[in-house]
Amino acid sequence: MRLPLSALLATALLAGCNPVTQDNFARLKPGMPRAEVEALLGEPTECAGALGVSSCQWGDESRFISIQFAADQVLLFSGKGLK
Repeated sequence: MRLPLSALLATALLAGCNPVTQDNFARLKPGMPRAEVEALLGEPTECAGALGVSSCQWGDESRFISIQFAADQVLLFSGKGLK
């Protein structure tokens, strides 16, 4: 089930200042458009990529969500230190 963009924005606002949470991680799905991810998590802390594939991270070394995108859609994701 896909959530409307407005629902994702509301969720991000309710999550407080730090969107790097277990609840937001659970909302991620393979194939999710990058725009929906950024609506949920905000701008990434860092990104790198080439040839239509990128890897972005939200958070810091102790608490983060890392997502790999292909053609601006979620391919793989992982997290560490989520609450």
